[in-house]
Amino acid sequence: MTAPVLLALQLGAVPALAQPAAPAAAPIASPAATTAPAAIWAAQLRFAKVRAAQAVAWPTVLARLRPHYLDPRHLEIFFRLIKTQLALEVWGRNCDGGGPFELLHAYPLAATSGTLGPKRRAGDAQTPEGFYTINRFNPDSNYLLSLGLDYPNAADRALGEPDPGGDIFIHGSNVTIGCLPITDAGIQEVYLLAVAARAAGQQVIPVHIFPFPLTEQALAARANSQHAAFWRRLAPGWAYFEQHHVPWDGKGAGR
Repeated sequence: MTAPVLLALQLGAVPALAQPAAPAAAPIASPAATTAPAAIWAAQLRFAKVRAAQAVAWPTVLARLRPHYLDPRHLEIFFRLIKTQLALEVWGRNCDGGGPFELLHAYPLAATSGTLGPKRRAGDAQTPEGFYTINRFNPDSNYLLSLGLDYPNAADRALGEPDPGGDIFIHGSNVTIGCLPITDAGIQEVYLLAVAARAAGQQVIPVHIFPFPLTEQALAARANSQHAAFWRRLAPGWAYFEQHHVPWDGKGAGR
């Protein structure tokens, strides 16, 4: 790592490494754990939309981290969406300190589609429900910037139709047929937070999507829903995070 890059990282700034280059034809896949932080930032900052986000949104990102004493060089994040609350929550912590995640900001959804309940087929306009991770960074999205979810996961493939659909993203703009649009300003911040976390070494960025707060009272009120049994299966993940502020790993413990 060169001295200017090291200094930039120490100051909590995004290193200005980018040189203009033609956008890639496909989203950038998650880099290997051994990729140096400067290389991850450099790969992203090749793209004009990421550079624009850096210029506009990075000071706000730092301002969101500062009250929680979070260092962007050691950042770990978690996304949670509760459909009835119409906002994408972004939680963070320092990855080298462990401990609970703290809420950084809730980004309002700019549009929604479908109804409460999981996505089961292509074209149903549903937003998925369940436990996902970020598996793609798209620095040249049609919706400014986007982060791809690993939908369909194993549960979706087991419970859904032969073609469950795909390409579910957190993205900019204000249109959706199942994705999570959080405005251009929102995705600039969220994308930079995700890049910072990946550069800090976080290989698994969880995304939990729930229909509503899965309290016992709320589940009982919807006991006659066709999705009641499915929502019951999601409830342990909801309850674990509510108690510990650490994402559930599906085995009764946090990540």
